[in-house]
Amino acid sequence: MLLTALRFSHQLLKETVSEGDHVIDATMGNGNDTLFLAGLVGPTGHVYAFDIQEQAVQNTREKLAEYAERSTLFLAGHETIEENIPADQSIQAAIFNLGYLPKSDKQIITLPETTKRAMSAILKRLTVGGRMIVVIYYGHKGGEAEKNEVLHFCQNLPQENFSVLNYQFINQKNNPPILLCVEKRRSYHF
Repeated sequence: MLLTALRFSHQLLKETVSEGDHVIDATMGNGNDTLFLAGLVGPTGHVYAFDIQEQAVQNTREKLAEYAERSTLFLAGHETIEENIPADQSIQAAIFNLGYLPKSDKQIITLPETTKRAMSAILKRLTVGGRMIVVIYYGHKGGEAEKNEVLHFCQNLPQENFSVLNYQFINQKNNPPILLCVEKRRSYHF
């Protein structure tokens, strides 16, 4: 069976994240990816997670009770990665789920400019062989514009330095999510 975007994103992360790695959940949401990453990095690794909604941070803090020492939760947008994570901190993987927090205010959405700023900050820190996963949910107001800008950003990454995979079910109704996986092939300076 073909994997859903969620299951495929986790498979791609499992293939690259090991105990001791540092990783980013750029859109904390309800904490499911944060918890998944905390399990992968083990007691010697660290997860940095970002969200602008207090409810998201609370939900995630509760889920991560036993992993509190290996995670830092920021009540801040992912565009603050540059200010919150040292430039010399290498990152093995990162994940975004673009759109809005499920079962929440659909007016609070990720935005193309802040998302691109966050992706640039991550790619600067990403180790060679590391992966940045971007799952684009775009069936909401503003979603189509963000989808187009994120696709354009990733399509224009130099192929000598990055491999970019696009995974999507093209015969499904209601804007099926698009999964992008950017793998760093060699160093690149933004």
